[in-house]
Amino acid sequence: MKSHLGQLFIAVGIILTSIILGNAFNYRFKSQETISVTGLASTDFTSDLIVWNGNYSRKNMELRSAYTQLKADENNLRNYLVGKGLDPKEIVFSSIQIDKEFSYKYDENGRQTGQDFTGYNLTQRVTVESKNIEKVEEISRQVTELIEQGIEFYSSEPAYYYTKLSDLKLDLLAKASADARKRAEIIADNSKSSVAKVKKASMGVFQITGQNSNEDFSYGGAFNTASREKTASITIRMEYQVN
Repeated sequence: MKSHLGQLFIAVGIILTSIILGNAFNYRFKSQETISVTGLASTDFTSDLIVWNGNYSRKNMELRSAYTQLKADENNLRNYLVGKGLDPKEIVFSSIQIDKEFSYKYDENGRQTGQDFTGYNLTQRVTVESKNIEKVEEISRQVTELIEQGIEFYSSEPAYYYTKLSDLKLDLLAKASADARKRAEIIADNSKSSVAKVKKASMGVFQITGQNSNEDFSYGGAFNTASREKTASITIRMEYQVN
C-alpha cells in the first residue's frame, strides 16, 4: 500500500512540475513577443530667414589701386543695400581675397616657355542675412542696377532657412512616436494581443524638402535650402512588448 502511495505522490509531483514548467515556458515565450513598427510624421512650414550672397572684384597692375577701387565698391554696395531698406547689421562683408594672375606662353609643342604678370585680382563677398524675406528677394532680382555704378556684381541664388527647426523636430518626433504606437496597436488587435511597454526606440532620417517638388529622399537626410516653402518629415522605429 505504501509503495502504491509513494508512486502516486511521485506521479502527482511529476504532473505538477510539468504544469509549472509549462506555464513558465509559456510566460517566458509570451513575454518575449514583440512588434516592430516605423512611425512617420510630416508637416509643411514656411522659412523665416533668407541668406543671400554675392561677390565682386577689381583687377589692377598695382595692388594699392586695386584695393582702393574695391573699398570704393564696398562702400557703394553698402549704401545701395541700406538705401533699399536693409538694416546695416544684416550686411556682412568678408575679408578680401588677393590673387596674382599671369598669362602663360607656350611653344608649338605645347610646352610652357614663360609667363607674364597681368595684375592683382581682388575679390570680396557680401552676405545678407535677414528675416525680411520679401525685401531681400526683391533686391536680389534688381541687383543688376549695380552694373550701372560700375560694380561687376555676381549674385547667388538666395537660401532659405527656419530658425525654429529644433522645436519643429521635437514636435515631429512626438507625432511620429504616436503614429508608431497606433500602427502597433492595429497589428496587435488583429492578432488578439495588446501592446505593452516600449523595448527599443531609434530615430530615423530627418528630411527637409521643397513643397511640391520632385526631390528624392536621401539616406543621410535631405536638407533643402532653395525653396521658401518646405516640408519636414521624420521617421522613428519602435519595438513594443506584446501581451
